[in-house]
Amino acid sequence: MAKLIDGRKIAENIRNEVADEVRRLKDRGVNPHLSVVLVGDDPASKVYVRMKGKACQETGIGSETLIFPESLSQDELVRTIRRLNADPKINGILVQSPLPRHLDEHAVIELIDPIKDVDAFHPYNVGKLAAGFTDGYLPCTPVGVQELLLRSGYSPEGKHVVIVGRSNIVGKPLGLILVQKAKGANATVTWCHSRTRDLPEITRSADILVAAIGQAEFITREMVKPGAVVIDVGVNRVPDEASDKGYRIAGDVAFDPVSEIAEAITPVPGGVGPMTIAMLLRNTVLACRRQHGIEKGV
Repeated sequence: MAKLIDGRKIAENIRNEVADEVRRLKDRGVNPHLSVVLVGDDPASKVYVRMKGKACQETGIGSETLIFPESLSQDELVRTIRRLNADPKINGILVQSPLPRHLDEHAVIELIDPIKDVDAFHPYNVGKLAAGFTDGYLPCTPVGVQELLLRSGYSPEGKHVVIVGRSNIVGKPLGLILVQKAKGANATVTWCHSRTRDLPEITRSADILVAAIGQAEFITREMVKPGAVVIDVGVNRVPDEASDKGYRIAGDVAFDPVSEIAEAITPVPGGVGPMTIAMLLRNTVLACRRQHGIEKGV
């Protein structure tokens, strides 16, 4: 059976590191602060935002959640972002997605000051990553996957990493992170997606297989090379009459059969999910330090 990669434990370690750094900053009179914008009543978004606020509180980061009705206009949202950009007390800005359909999400992302873009979705930070610069921010879920691998003893260096999924949130940036000429990267990366021919043949060539396609239990045992490390980014609701909620949470990997042949695997929940919030906290503290001109560890 595969070794279970415990994302909760690794995320807890990172959050403890963040809390230590926050204490050092506060000793200098500097107080990291994150502002989250939530528009509408999407249940999953409300849960994520609440978890982010709780994590900030536990690590000593100041936070606020600005909640707006679904009817919020583009102009009103733009004014809110501009106000947050101009406020020197606010170090990080996060606009929770998805936004209601009448709002232009790309325009909103571009409006956020890149130095406060702790989600790392702004084209400036994406371009920094693609060009190999080290002074941008890294998107939370992808860099969380890298940290999971490194802290579990599965460095991607020299390995063939196959990523099933090409989203701007996970698939694309994760490949860019792992292909960099840098410690903890230096992987050979293959991107796959729903239009890839002979997909099982490609996934079976992976030393490290990352599933981020958004389809429940899409990756089956036949698609995995024995001894591979499998990272499951997916979070899907699957109907389940036996559950009180009427559904269960499943990843993009058929966990039980794949865990019989993989060397290591992340569970869902408890794998990648906790890492996303931990890396958001780390990005917020990094943003605070950069805005105050404070080097790490000082």
